[in-house]
Amino acid sequence: MKNEYTNQTKPHTIEELALTAAKRVDIVKIQMVKDKSLLYKYRAISCPNDAYQLMRQFLGDVDREYLIVLCLNTKNEPTNINCCHIGSINSSIAHPREIFKTAILSNSARIMVGHTHPSGNPEPSEADLVMTARLTDAGELLGIDVLDHIILGDDDFVSLKTGGYM
Repeated sequence: MKNEYTNQTKPHTIEELALTAAKRVDIVKIQMVKDKSLLYKYRAISCPNDAYQLMRQFLGDVDREYLIVLCLNTKNEPTNINCCHIGSINSSIAHPREIFKTAILSNSARIMVGHTHPSGNPEPSEADLVMTARLTDAGELLGIDVLDHIILGDDDFVSLKTGGYM
């Protein structure tokens, strides 16, 4: 009998079963581990500048592209922040599954994504816009709103939401 998932034939007899290697399946539990914390001076994120200030405080001065996820509750209060990916001096490749992992584990209602442009110029690239559209679609599917995508430059930022890109 063919297995519809693996396209392999299942063993029928005891002898055939004895010749088949057993597969051990791990039993796991998933948990987040708090690494450290930082003090955020406002209770909630009320505008893109608030998110930029928190992201800048978290990142400090970095010399390559960092992609971070800011998880929020239903009142737009930050619950955690996660460095999702560290790229090179000019690129960062991250998949929506990595970006939403922290949000799902922390039961977030919404997220804001931010990343640095080490060139200092916060203007969005075509890749930034494509990634933002993919994240927004994934967020709709998961029931987690993507409120904004903040691109951090040297001493400035661009909000893709207020810039009309999302």
